[in-house]
Amino acid sequence: MFSTSPRKVLIGLIGAGIQQSLSPALHEEEARHHGLRLHYQLIDLDRSASSVKELPTLLAAARIMGYAGCNVTYPCKQAVIPHLDSLSEEAQAMGAVNTVVIRDGKLVGHNTDGSGWAWGFTRALPGADLRRVVLLGAGGAGAAIAHAVLRLGAQHLTIVDAQPERAAQLAADVNALYGHRAEAGEVRAAMAQATGLIHATPTGMDKLPGLPLDLALLRPAMWVSEVVYFPLETALVRAARALGCKVSDGGGMAVGQAVGAFELFTGESPDAARMDAHFRRLVGTR
Repeated sequence: MFSTSPRKVLIGLIGAGIQQSLSPALHEEEARHHGLRLHYQLIDLDRSASSVKELPTLLAAARIMGYAGCNVTYPCKQAVIPHLDSLSEEAQAMGAVNTVVIRDGKLVGHNTDGSGWAWGFTRALPGADLRRVVLLGAGGAGAAIAHAVLRLGAQHLTIVDAQPERAAQLAADVNALYGHRAEAGEVRAAMAQATGLIHATPTGMDKLPGLPLDLALLRPAMWVSEVVYFPLETALVRAARALGCKVSDGGGMAVGQAVGAFELFTGESPDAARMDAHFRRLVGTR
């Protein structure tokens, strides 16, 4: 006899301090619309006093238990790469993974952060001036966004990071692919000429409150793109809006990357507008 019960899908999120993540609700609800029984497990390194050293064990367990895959977030996006069997072209180019798909016992790394950021950014700020863009943060999310914003047509990108050598390496990596349009720089000098700012560090999260730069560097004519989504209105978003800047909040990237990951995990095409509306409702209840 053939089973008529819904197809079951197991996925998860590996990261540190992820108890407030909206990913479980977002994926599980979208799965319901596709007739799937999906369970999304939070695998919080902080809860178990673990570190990225546990990644081989966690990935092996996911494979054994029949997971379709796992999302990975801070601090695992780059640390996970040596433990995978292969990478998608995008993940290989970006040097970061946020989605691991398990198929036929193989672990394949993907990156939906860049496409997810671009999805949210172009919806929130259509026609944004991309002549001179400043990117704060050269970690996993920053690397993905550097590629994405250059693909969108940014003419000049200045990458700023607390570790200047990391910013310089990212600039070299993207220049090798897209021509010499990026450089590592200092935030004050870069912001003086910037048409837009992308913030891609954890600063502003509930557990890391604060501002990533001096607000005096913002100008009303600039646009500001935030990647932090909990809270949705970070101190940077609030200040930029008060100043008159056009703003793209972190929700766009959160939904956009989830849309891409959902399709990779399930093989189903999600309804992006429905997922975005659900995300906004979830945030509104927090």
